[in-house]
Amino acid sequence: MLKIGIVLGSVRQGRNGEAVANWTYDFATKRNDDVEYEVVDLVDYNLPMLGAAVPEAAQQEAEAAIKGWSEKIASFDGFIFIAPEYNHAVGGAFKNALDYLKPEVSNKAAGFVGYGSLGGTRAHENLRLILGELQVADVRAAVNFSLMTDFENMSVFKPADYHAANANEMLDQVISWSGALKKVREKIAVNA
Repeated sequence: MLKIGIVLGSVRQGRNGEAVANWTYDFATKRNDDVEYEVVDLVDYNLPMLGAAVPEAAQQEAEAAIKGWSEKIASFDGFIFIAPEYNHAVGGAFKNALDYLKPEVSNKAAGFVGYGSLGGTRAHENLRLILGELQVADVRAAVNFSLMTDFENMSVFKPADYHAANANEMLDQVISWSGALKKVREKIAVNA
């Protein structure tokens, strides 16, 4: 059975991402694929800025957060990244969290569910560059929720029905690629 992490990449107070992540989880689990889905909320990991000095009193907590993040992400075969668009890019906290990873995500697949004024499209493009360096195979299909049309008053999530087609296509691609890359990782492990 594949394990797919639905990673909520926003830590902003008042964020819309929690509703988007919950919608994605509910949509995915209702498909009855032979897949285990889990929402991973970045706000649950108080990651320090990569490379920044951490006060001695906070070092143990920071090390535990980094270790917990690494282990959680390593436990998945693929990902659906819930990516808000901030200033034409992926949010800083999410970029920082990805910078802590390499072997945990290498040779795995990822799909994107975005939200923002243009549906998170530019955040997706930004993520494609980052994930390429991390050796993550991102899929073509994506889901893009507009703050203007899929959120009442830009805060109450009311997605249009047409997003289901994109969500199904994205999930099909993530599942397919995650299964194929799991076999690649198993072969690499045997030959190591």
